[in-house]
Amino acid sequence: MNNNIKNINREFLYCDLGLIDYQEAWDLQELILSRRIENKIPDVLLLLEHPHTYTFGKTSHKENLIASEEFLTKYQIKTFEIDRGGDITYHGPGQIVGYPIINLSNWAEDSHKYLRALEEIIINVCSHYGIQADRFPPHTGVWISNERKIAAIGVKIKRWVTMHGFAFNFNTDLEVFQGIIPCGIKDKDVTSIEHEISHKVDINEGKQLIIENFKDVFQYQSYTEIRRSDLEKMLNEV
Repeated sequence: MNNNIKNINREFLYCDLGLIDYQEAWDLQELILSRRIENKIPDVLLLLEHPHTYTFGKTSHKENLIASEEFLTKYQIKTFEIDRGGDITYHGPGQIVGYPIINLSNWAEDSHKYLRALEEIIINVCSHYGIQADRFPPHTGVWISNERKIAAIGVKIKRWVTMHGFAFNFNTDLEVFQGIIPCGIKDKDVTSIEHEISHKVDINEGKQLIIENFKDVFQYQSYTEIRRSDLEKMLNEV
């Protein structure tokens, strides 16, 4: 048991946003973040997919975008400069993106411990599919054999409330990673659940595995699933 937990009756709201434009999800995250800082809503976990998108973190290097204009047009890739940590990352269909907006003061005010907890969730889910995944210090994220990255992590923490999160490759089109140097790491590959086990997997099953592991790793007692419309109504009423 984590002795840093200050509220033993912890719960979170879970919302599946489906396939959603990056800017739209970012705006929603910002609103949830502000309401959570004000302590007007519980912790929230968003799971979703994005259309083809490249995002640049605060410490990114523009030269790690190596795609030509033709490549960007072919895949209709949008680019965003955002306020998470880390370098350039890809988001796209077949990838489960997780955005936890949670108050770490009710768990542990430790950003490194938070990152390791996100990695643990992904490692556990990989194990369900018979994939041995692990951390690869000093790099953040989850790796297979220290050679192939299966999940990228980049977060923002404001007044100990988190946003942004992880991008976990399930049935992801790995060709689109050829337009970037992922996370600025030149000598490593990217992979997916599908690539590792040679067949597609059920995205909804993957989401459920993430939810259950999120609940266990962060030691919540319960969670409630909420529709996007109800979540937005709550945010606008408080």
